[in-house]
Amino acid sequence: MTLPIGFAVTLDRDTRVLDGGRTLLGGFPVRMLRLTARARPLLTGRTVHVRDRAGAVLADRLLEAGLAHPVVRDLPLPPDPRYTVVVPVRDRPRELDRLLAGIGPGVPVIVVDDASSRRAPVEAVAARHGARFVPLDVNVGPAGARNAGLRLVETPYVVFVDSDVVLPPDTVPTLLRHFSDPLVAMAVPRITGLVESPGSDTWIGRYEHTRSSLDLGTRPAQVRPGTPVAWASTACTVARVDALADGFDERLRIGEDVDIVWRVIKGGLRVRYEPSVHAAHEHRGRLGDWFRRKAAYGTGAHPLAERHPEFIAPAVLAPWSAAFVLALLAQRRWSLPVAGAVGATTVLRISRKLDGTQHPVRLASSLTAMGALGALAQTSALVTRHWWPVTAVGCAVSRRVRRVTAVAAVADVSLEYLGQGAAVDPLRYGVARRLDDLAYGAGVWWSAVKGRSSVALRPRLH
Repeated sequence: MTLPIGFAVTLDRDTRVLDGGRTLLGGFPVRMLRLTARARPLLTGRTVHVRDRAGAVLADRLLEAGLAHPVVRDLPLPPDPRYTVVVPVRDRPRELDRLLAGIGPGVPVIVVDDASSRRAPVEAVAARHGARFVPLDVNVGPAGARNAGLRLVETPYVVFVDSDVVLPPDTVPTLLRHFSDPLVAMAVPRITGLVESPGSDTWIGRYEHTRSSLDLGTRPAQVRPGTPVAWASTACTVARVDALADGFDERLRIGEDVDIVWRVIKGGLRVRYEPSVHAAHEHRGRLGDWFRRKAAYGTGAHPLAERHPEFIAPAVLAPWSAAFVLALLAQRRWSLPVAGAVGATTVLRISRKLDGTQHPVRLASSLTAMGALGALAQTSALVTRHWWPVTAVGCAVSRRVRRVTAVAAVADVSLEYLGQGAAVDPLRYGVARRLDDLAYGAGVWWSAVKGRSSVALRPRLH
């Protein structure tokens, strides 16, 4: 399958064009692509337009390497863009009414009632908006409810939307354009906070608007484990029906969205994250509800580790970056010299791979510095989030662990707060951030202990 004529991709903002357009450097992990004499003219500025098979091959390779992303606004709609909206719901008639009111006329909608305690109000809302109502007598969870709707879909595409989401009118049409790439199986928008929803004005609500677990950021990406966008939520997603096989794993009450995304990726298909459009989600604004939900997210770690042990690692480090971090964590007189030696050796090794490019040592130094910072950020997350029970024990007996924890806890909050411009003051942002980590980490450990496995807690070297 090849990309169609008219398809266009543009280089990621971090992809570097070197040697007068002969070499591209970027992606995750970073890789170098040398363009042949035939391929160089196909790159116009930072864009490749598919006009023939050669352009299709180059654009596809750039997409697969994470060096470029589709120019989604310029892509055509698929030949048959018909879709059906499937909404799983349980006892949320107000939210359902708000969602359905924003879905355009003529779009088939299936509302699956997952054994609501009061079914009549939900059914009345569905009827008022002309949606097909599918009642379930037993609560099966979001995976089972979505599957019940999926089995009734007769269009090429399905849009799964949670009932507490509001869809802007351009979100689904824009996501559909990604399917002009025949390898794309799913496309998801950015999940943002719903303004003026209940609890949105609390300090937790304002924190969640800034740093929601569902918000994957402002940069487009191909969803892929081990990258900054390693998973995607199905709070709102567009999918090709024929790519979903048996649908969601109904044994999962948490993490069923991550599971289906990873299964699609394992099947050799693509999942695109498109932040130029969004879906507004009603975040939890009450501390207790919010904390419990964060912990529930963590409990999905072990079931996912059973199904995808190669994808679930809380940190992915190169051997050299692991050695660099371990040297610094030791906090000995030799720590800085050893860390420096590791960095210098890495610069030398990378510069040899960049032989033939302009200023290979300078470029290798930049890449090594970026890798070191990334490794430190992942280590900080391990200390304060995934491994915090071990960190707490270490703090009780070791001054070095206390120093590491203090630096990690303050540094990540400070950098995030300055970079994101949170709508809550620094103190409460910091408290919320630490509570977020405590809740999620507790959920991960609970699931690991319950499942008698440490797979979800083990970093991976690559």
